[in-house]
Amino acid sequence: MQRPAWLLSAAVCVSLLGNLPLLSAQARVFVPQSTQALDVDSQGKRMAHTNLRILAPSGSRMNFGAAKEQPSELPPYSGYLYETPASIACAYRLVNVSSSSCNPNETTVNPTGGSRAIAIVDAFDDPTAQADLTTFSNQFGLRQADFTVVYAQGTQPPQDPTGGWEVEESLDIEWSHAMAPGAKIYLVEAADNSDANLFGAVIVAANLVKAAGGGEVSMSWGGGEFLEETSIDPLMTTPGVVYFASAGDAPGTLYPAVSPNVVAAGGTTLSRDINTGSLLKENTWQDAGGGTSLVEPIPAFQKTVKSVVGDMRGTPDVSFDSNPNTGVWVYDSNPVLGIGWYIVGGTSVAAPSLSGIVNSAGNFAASSQAENRLLYTRKGEFFNNIDYGTCGLYLGTFASGGYDLCTGLGSPKGFNQK
Repeated sequence: MQRPAWLLSAAVCVSLLGNLPLLSAQARVFVPQSTQALDVDSQGKRMAHTNLRILAPSGSRMNFGAAKEQPSELPPYSGYLYETPASIACAYRLVNVSSSSCNPNETTVNPTGGSRAIAIVDAFDDPTAQADLTTFSNQFGLRQADFTVVYAQGTQPPQDPTGGWEVEESLDIEWSHAMAPGAKIYLVEAADNSDANLFGAVIVAANLVKAAGGGEVSMSWGGGEFLEETSIDPLMTTPGVVYFASAGDAPGTLYPAVSPNVVAAGGTTLSRDINTGSLLKENTWQDAGGGTSLVEPIPAFQKTVKSVVGDMRGTPDVSFDSNPNTGVWVYDSNPVLGIGWYIVGGTSVAAPSLSGIVNSAGNFAASSQAENRLLYTRKGEFFNNIDYGTCGLYLGTFASGGYDLCTGLGSPKGFNQK
């Protein structure tokens, strides 16, 4: 299998503290160009960026060492503690498990739920989306997806010359499917990453979900807030559709995550014991986006956390493992960055994954605001409260164990959102 020249590890070595392989070079986080995009281009058009981070070593060339045959449900390469669908399902109690370890190299029980539809909205074309999703599903023992690509503006978009949006699309379809393997997955591709085309694609996506009887729209992208953003909010009110948007990978807020018509998806860290692979604790991801909106007033569903958010909309609402150092496996046949397995983080992981979890929960709320009202009303039942860690500007915001601007209400705790 060809692998990205810069992808995961230099040589595999064995920890003196245990039997798990480590990166022999100091790991670093690669931020693709699609995540570094400006909010406004040279012609004055508003543009959105991905929220991707990819784990990479400091060395210039990477490989996993010799591949080993692995049973389905386990990682494509043994020993690493990056997250699989089964290990995430274990950590968030989405399946019945006998162990609290949730070691990705031992945990094999995948989610099996999901129905109706999830529509993923992204920019540019991913010509190998179907094939990559099939490879991902085969590796992790998932049923094959009911999957369709839709061109939002009517014609096939060009590919992103930087490769970043293609990784985004693979991440989004693979992890929404992983969390809701029974749901119909639509990949709705916008012609480019301009707000005009992306929000046009959101309308197309919402209509597809509505026609399927309801479900979710996932938006793993965003941009800086702007005064006119409230005029876009009504676009995300299609009946029977719940919209998820990534909260960002830096302190502060992004649009559309701050819209009152969106469930804002934030990021956490799943810390593991390097010797045993056991899950130790879920804590904040210090780079996760979050804060109070500069434009949007506090929505009614956040009145119970007014002491935290004040008079403005606070983000995130809920969170999911997004730290690239505790990232998830993604398969992508990328012509720019390489073909193979990636370790991906960023709150781009959170939006599609939470979309899948809520889909599998089977609530199918009438709107995002209805979903948020339910979540904020019964927050203690639905979430793992994150009570350790910091985030925000100067790392001056602390996890509180209740609602906070690092992780919102917390991370999922089972499929009990009914």
